[in-house]
Parts: sequence; structure tokens; C-alpha cells
Amino acid sequence: MQTLSTAVYKREFVDRFPGDHSGDLTPRPTPGVLYSKAIPTAVKKPELLAWSKDLAETLGLQEPDSEKDVEILGGNFVAESMYPYAACYAGHQFGNWAGQLGDGRAITLGELEVQGKTWELQLKGAGPTPYSRRADGRAVLRSSVREYLMSEAMYYLGIPTTRALSLVSTGDPVLRDMFYNGNPAYEQGAIVMRVAPSFLRFGNFEMLAARNEIEQLRKLVDWTIERFYPELNGDDKIIHWFKAVADRTLSLIVEWQRVGFVHGVMNTDNMSILGLTIDYGPYSFLDDYDPNFTPNTTDLPGRRYAFGNQPSVGRWNLIRLANALVPLLVDKKPLEQIIDGYQDAYFLKYYTMMGEKLGLDELFQSDVDLVVDFEELLTALKPDMTIFFQCLMELPLEAMNVEQILKYFEGSFYHALSPEEMETLNDVIQAYIMRLKTNTCTRETSREKMRMANPRFILRNYLLHEAIEELNNGDNSLILKLQEAIKKPYSNAFDEFLKKRPDWAAKKAGCSMLSCSS
Repeated sequence: MQTLSTAVYKREFVDRFPGDHSGDLTPRPTPGVLYSKAIPTAVKKPELLAWSKDLAETLGLQEPDSEKDVEILGGNFVAESMYPYAACYAGHQFGNWAGQLGDGRAITLGELEVQGKTWELQLKGAGPTPYSRRADGRAVLRSSVREYLMSEAMYYLGIPTTRALSLVSTGDPVLRDMFYNGNPAYEQGAIVMRVAPSFLRFGNFEMLAARNEIEQLRKLVDWTIERFYPELNGDDKIIHWFKAVADRTLSLIVEWQRVGFVHGVMNTDNMSILGLTIDYGPYSFLDDYDPNFTPNTTDLPGRRYAFGNQPSVGRWNLIRLANALVPLLVDKKPLEQIIDGYQDAYFLKYYTMMGEKLGLDELFQSDVDLVVDFEELLTALKPDMTIFFQCLMELPLEAMNVEQILKYFEGSFYHALSPEEMETLNDVIQAYIMRLKTNTCTRETSREKMRMANPRFILRNYLLHEAIEELNNGDNSLILKLQEAIKKPYSNAFDEFLKKRPDWAAKKAGCSMLSCSS
């Protein structure tokens, strides 16, 4: 096992593409380059708060046992073979073209090759870059805890994601206006080391197309295909690559819908070219089921990135990527055909996934109606999504009347059901029981499908809020417990967390909704 300070890092992206090597951190446009050198800005007192042992093992890294390793995680030391840089990209934010954006508070240190696979190591919150605009390039403890834990939680849920290796406090205060309401306050600073095969986004390609830097656009596309999609080749490889990106994107969103995850900021600069969940800001899992729920105060009142809108936003973002690729093609019609097929491809995967959540032996056309009935039921009655599906898993198949069905599910609801709602619940559950009885597989096989599709533990916002408050007061016991719980989301090992959101958390700042501030 090697250490962060003794490992040898590659710099293939830096060596392949033009960059600004001046080291000037002054915010400015950087035409003609794909990145700018950005040395992390030193902090007062880096202290390791959390470390992902499983990820470290994957990377062949041992836990920091020297001051130098912690200094790397805090941005105070750069190993000899590292070349810190911030990437230049653009994006559409909330549906509007935002122009140049770039890594405003993320600095990639280098690429670590492990058993033939390359991982980029990136610090988030390590100081300003040429793309910080009017910001300071820092991150606060609350947002860093959220990114660290959720990155790893999504991994253990089986959802494609960037990961997080470490969480470090900086010893420096950071001024933030948490809700953009004119009430800034100082918070503890922190830095997360993020890890991914690549942090390339749709916006990297949009930037080059917008600047009409077509030759660099072609080189970036070719390099991306060669490095991450090596199975694609031939004259039509760009078309096949776009189709692969579209498939990964829609598959990712199906997985988000499966567990009730709401990203909150699906701008094109937050869309991974590898189909990974990237940039954990004001995200949330659903507590009560609501397709119109957005965890992002900045997304109000339009709710563009609400839970139920995520599939269509994925398609919209893919159209933006397709537009960026048009200059490389003689005929854009194949791109249009892929976009036109997005909805059918999405719903095929979505209904298949819902069949797994419901424990169906296979999905028949008639089952689509049952899935729609469940969606309408959940939307109307707003039960706790996680608990409701756990109840479905153990649902008795013998005859039950409406009162018995209500009693069975009442622990998942946040309000007392009206007589009309009780009847709706009864009708759907009775139809579901009848469908389960037609399964050709055993009840246990059906339940096993459901166990694999329905998490028993999710990292709820109120739990994160409590962990952050405790950590601010010097108590790390809850964050340590959550760090273990996220590793077993489908087991009953942490059933102490299998409960509804408490009433106090429904409107409390940081529990129900958050801003993009971090």
C-alpha cells in the first residue's frame, strides 16, 4: 500500500490538451485552453475528520499516518508528480446559457493509476481558481459533510457516482449566506477529496463549441472515446458515443427515481459524461412522496429540477450536448433520432425497475397500468416512500379489508387518511395482491427482488443536519454511525433509522430545503 505523498501521479489530461500554466488565480475568461494551473491555497490547521477505507483500498492507499498526507488532503502540500489544475467548462443553468463556468472551488491534483484503471483525485474547497468568479473557492463543513457522506451512500446503493476519499476541517472560518437572504455568517471550513475516473461534464464540450474551438472539441471527443469508451470506433463513433452517453444518463436517472433521490441542480455543468452522479449540493431523498418536491430554494418557484422532472431534464440536457457535437458531424439527423428515442428507452427501463420494486416475476404490458396506479396513489397520499415500499415487501397475501390495509400501512403516512384516500389505498393494494398471486416465482423470490430494489436505509436530510450540528459542537459519533449505515442500505442492521422524518424537520432550515450556497 502506498501513501498519498509517495504515490506517483499521471497527468494525461494536462499533457494532452492546452492549458494556462501561469498559475494566475485571477478570475477571468480563458479562451483557447481546457484548464488552468491552480495551486491550492493553504489553510490554517487541516484535520482529518473522515476517511473512506473501502475507497482507499480500491486506490491502493493507506490511511494517512503522516502530517504530509493530511497536508495534501487540506491543500497545504502538493506531491512532486502532481499538477493541480481547474478545468474550464460552460453550462446551461436553470435552462439558461451561463457561458464560461469552470471549476470554481475544485482543483484536480493528478491521476492515480491502479491495476490498469485511472482515477482523478480532486479537492473541493481548496481555494480560488481562475473560474471562481466572485467566490472564494472554499467550502463549509455542512456542505462538505453532505458531499462526503452522500457520495459514498450512493455508491453502496449501487448508483453510479463520483466518490469521496476524505473529509478535512481547515481551521479557517468561511463566510456564507446560507439562504441568500442577506444574513451571512461564519461557518467552519472543510475540504473533501473527490475521486472519479473523470470529472468531464457536458459543459466541457459546450464550452469548446460555444467558442468555436472545433479542433479542440474534436480532440476532446476523440480522447474521451479512446479513454472511457474504447469499444467504440469507426466513422460513426461519435454517434455511437452520444448514444452511449444518453443510455448512461437515462439509466442513472432511473436509479435516482428508484431510491427517491433528487439532485436539485441538474445544470449541464453538473451532468457527467460517464453517467455518474456528480456535484452534491442541495440534494435530498424523498421523505413523503411528492413528484413536485425540489430540495433547492434556488429552484423556486418554477421547480425545474423537482423529482418528477428529472427524466425530462435529462433529455433536455442531452439536447444541449448534441448541439455541441453538431459541428463535428456531416449530418445531425442521427443525433436527433437518439433524442427522439430517449423517452421510450427511459420508460422501458423505468417500468422494468418498478417491476423489481413491486416484486413482479416479469413485466407484462398490463403491469404498466398497475405501476401508474401506484404512482397516482403515492402522489395523492404522500406516504414515506422508503417505509411504504418496505411495507409492501412484507405484505400478507391473504384477504384483508380496508381497515386492515389501512392499519398495515398507517405507519408510513404523514397525515390521517380521509375515507376517500382509504378507499384509493384499498383498491390499489387489492389489485396488487391479485397480481402477486399470479407470479410464477415463489413469494420469497419476489421479496428478494424487492429487497435488492428498495433501500431500507437512506441518508435523510434531517440525519445529515443532526450529524452536522453535532460535529460543529465537537461530537462525531453520529457521522461515524452514518458512515457505517450507508454501507448496508438494504439490510436491517441500522433499523434505528427506519422511521419517518420528525415533525420538527419538516420546515427547519437545512432539513427540508437548502440553497446552492456552500
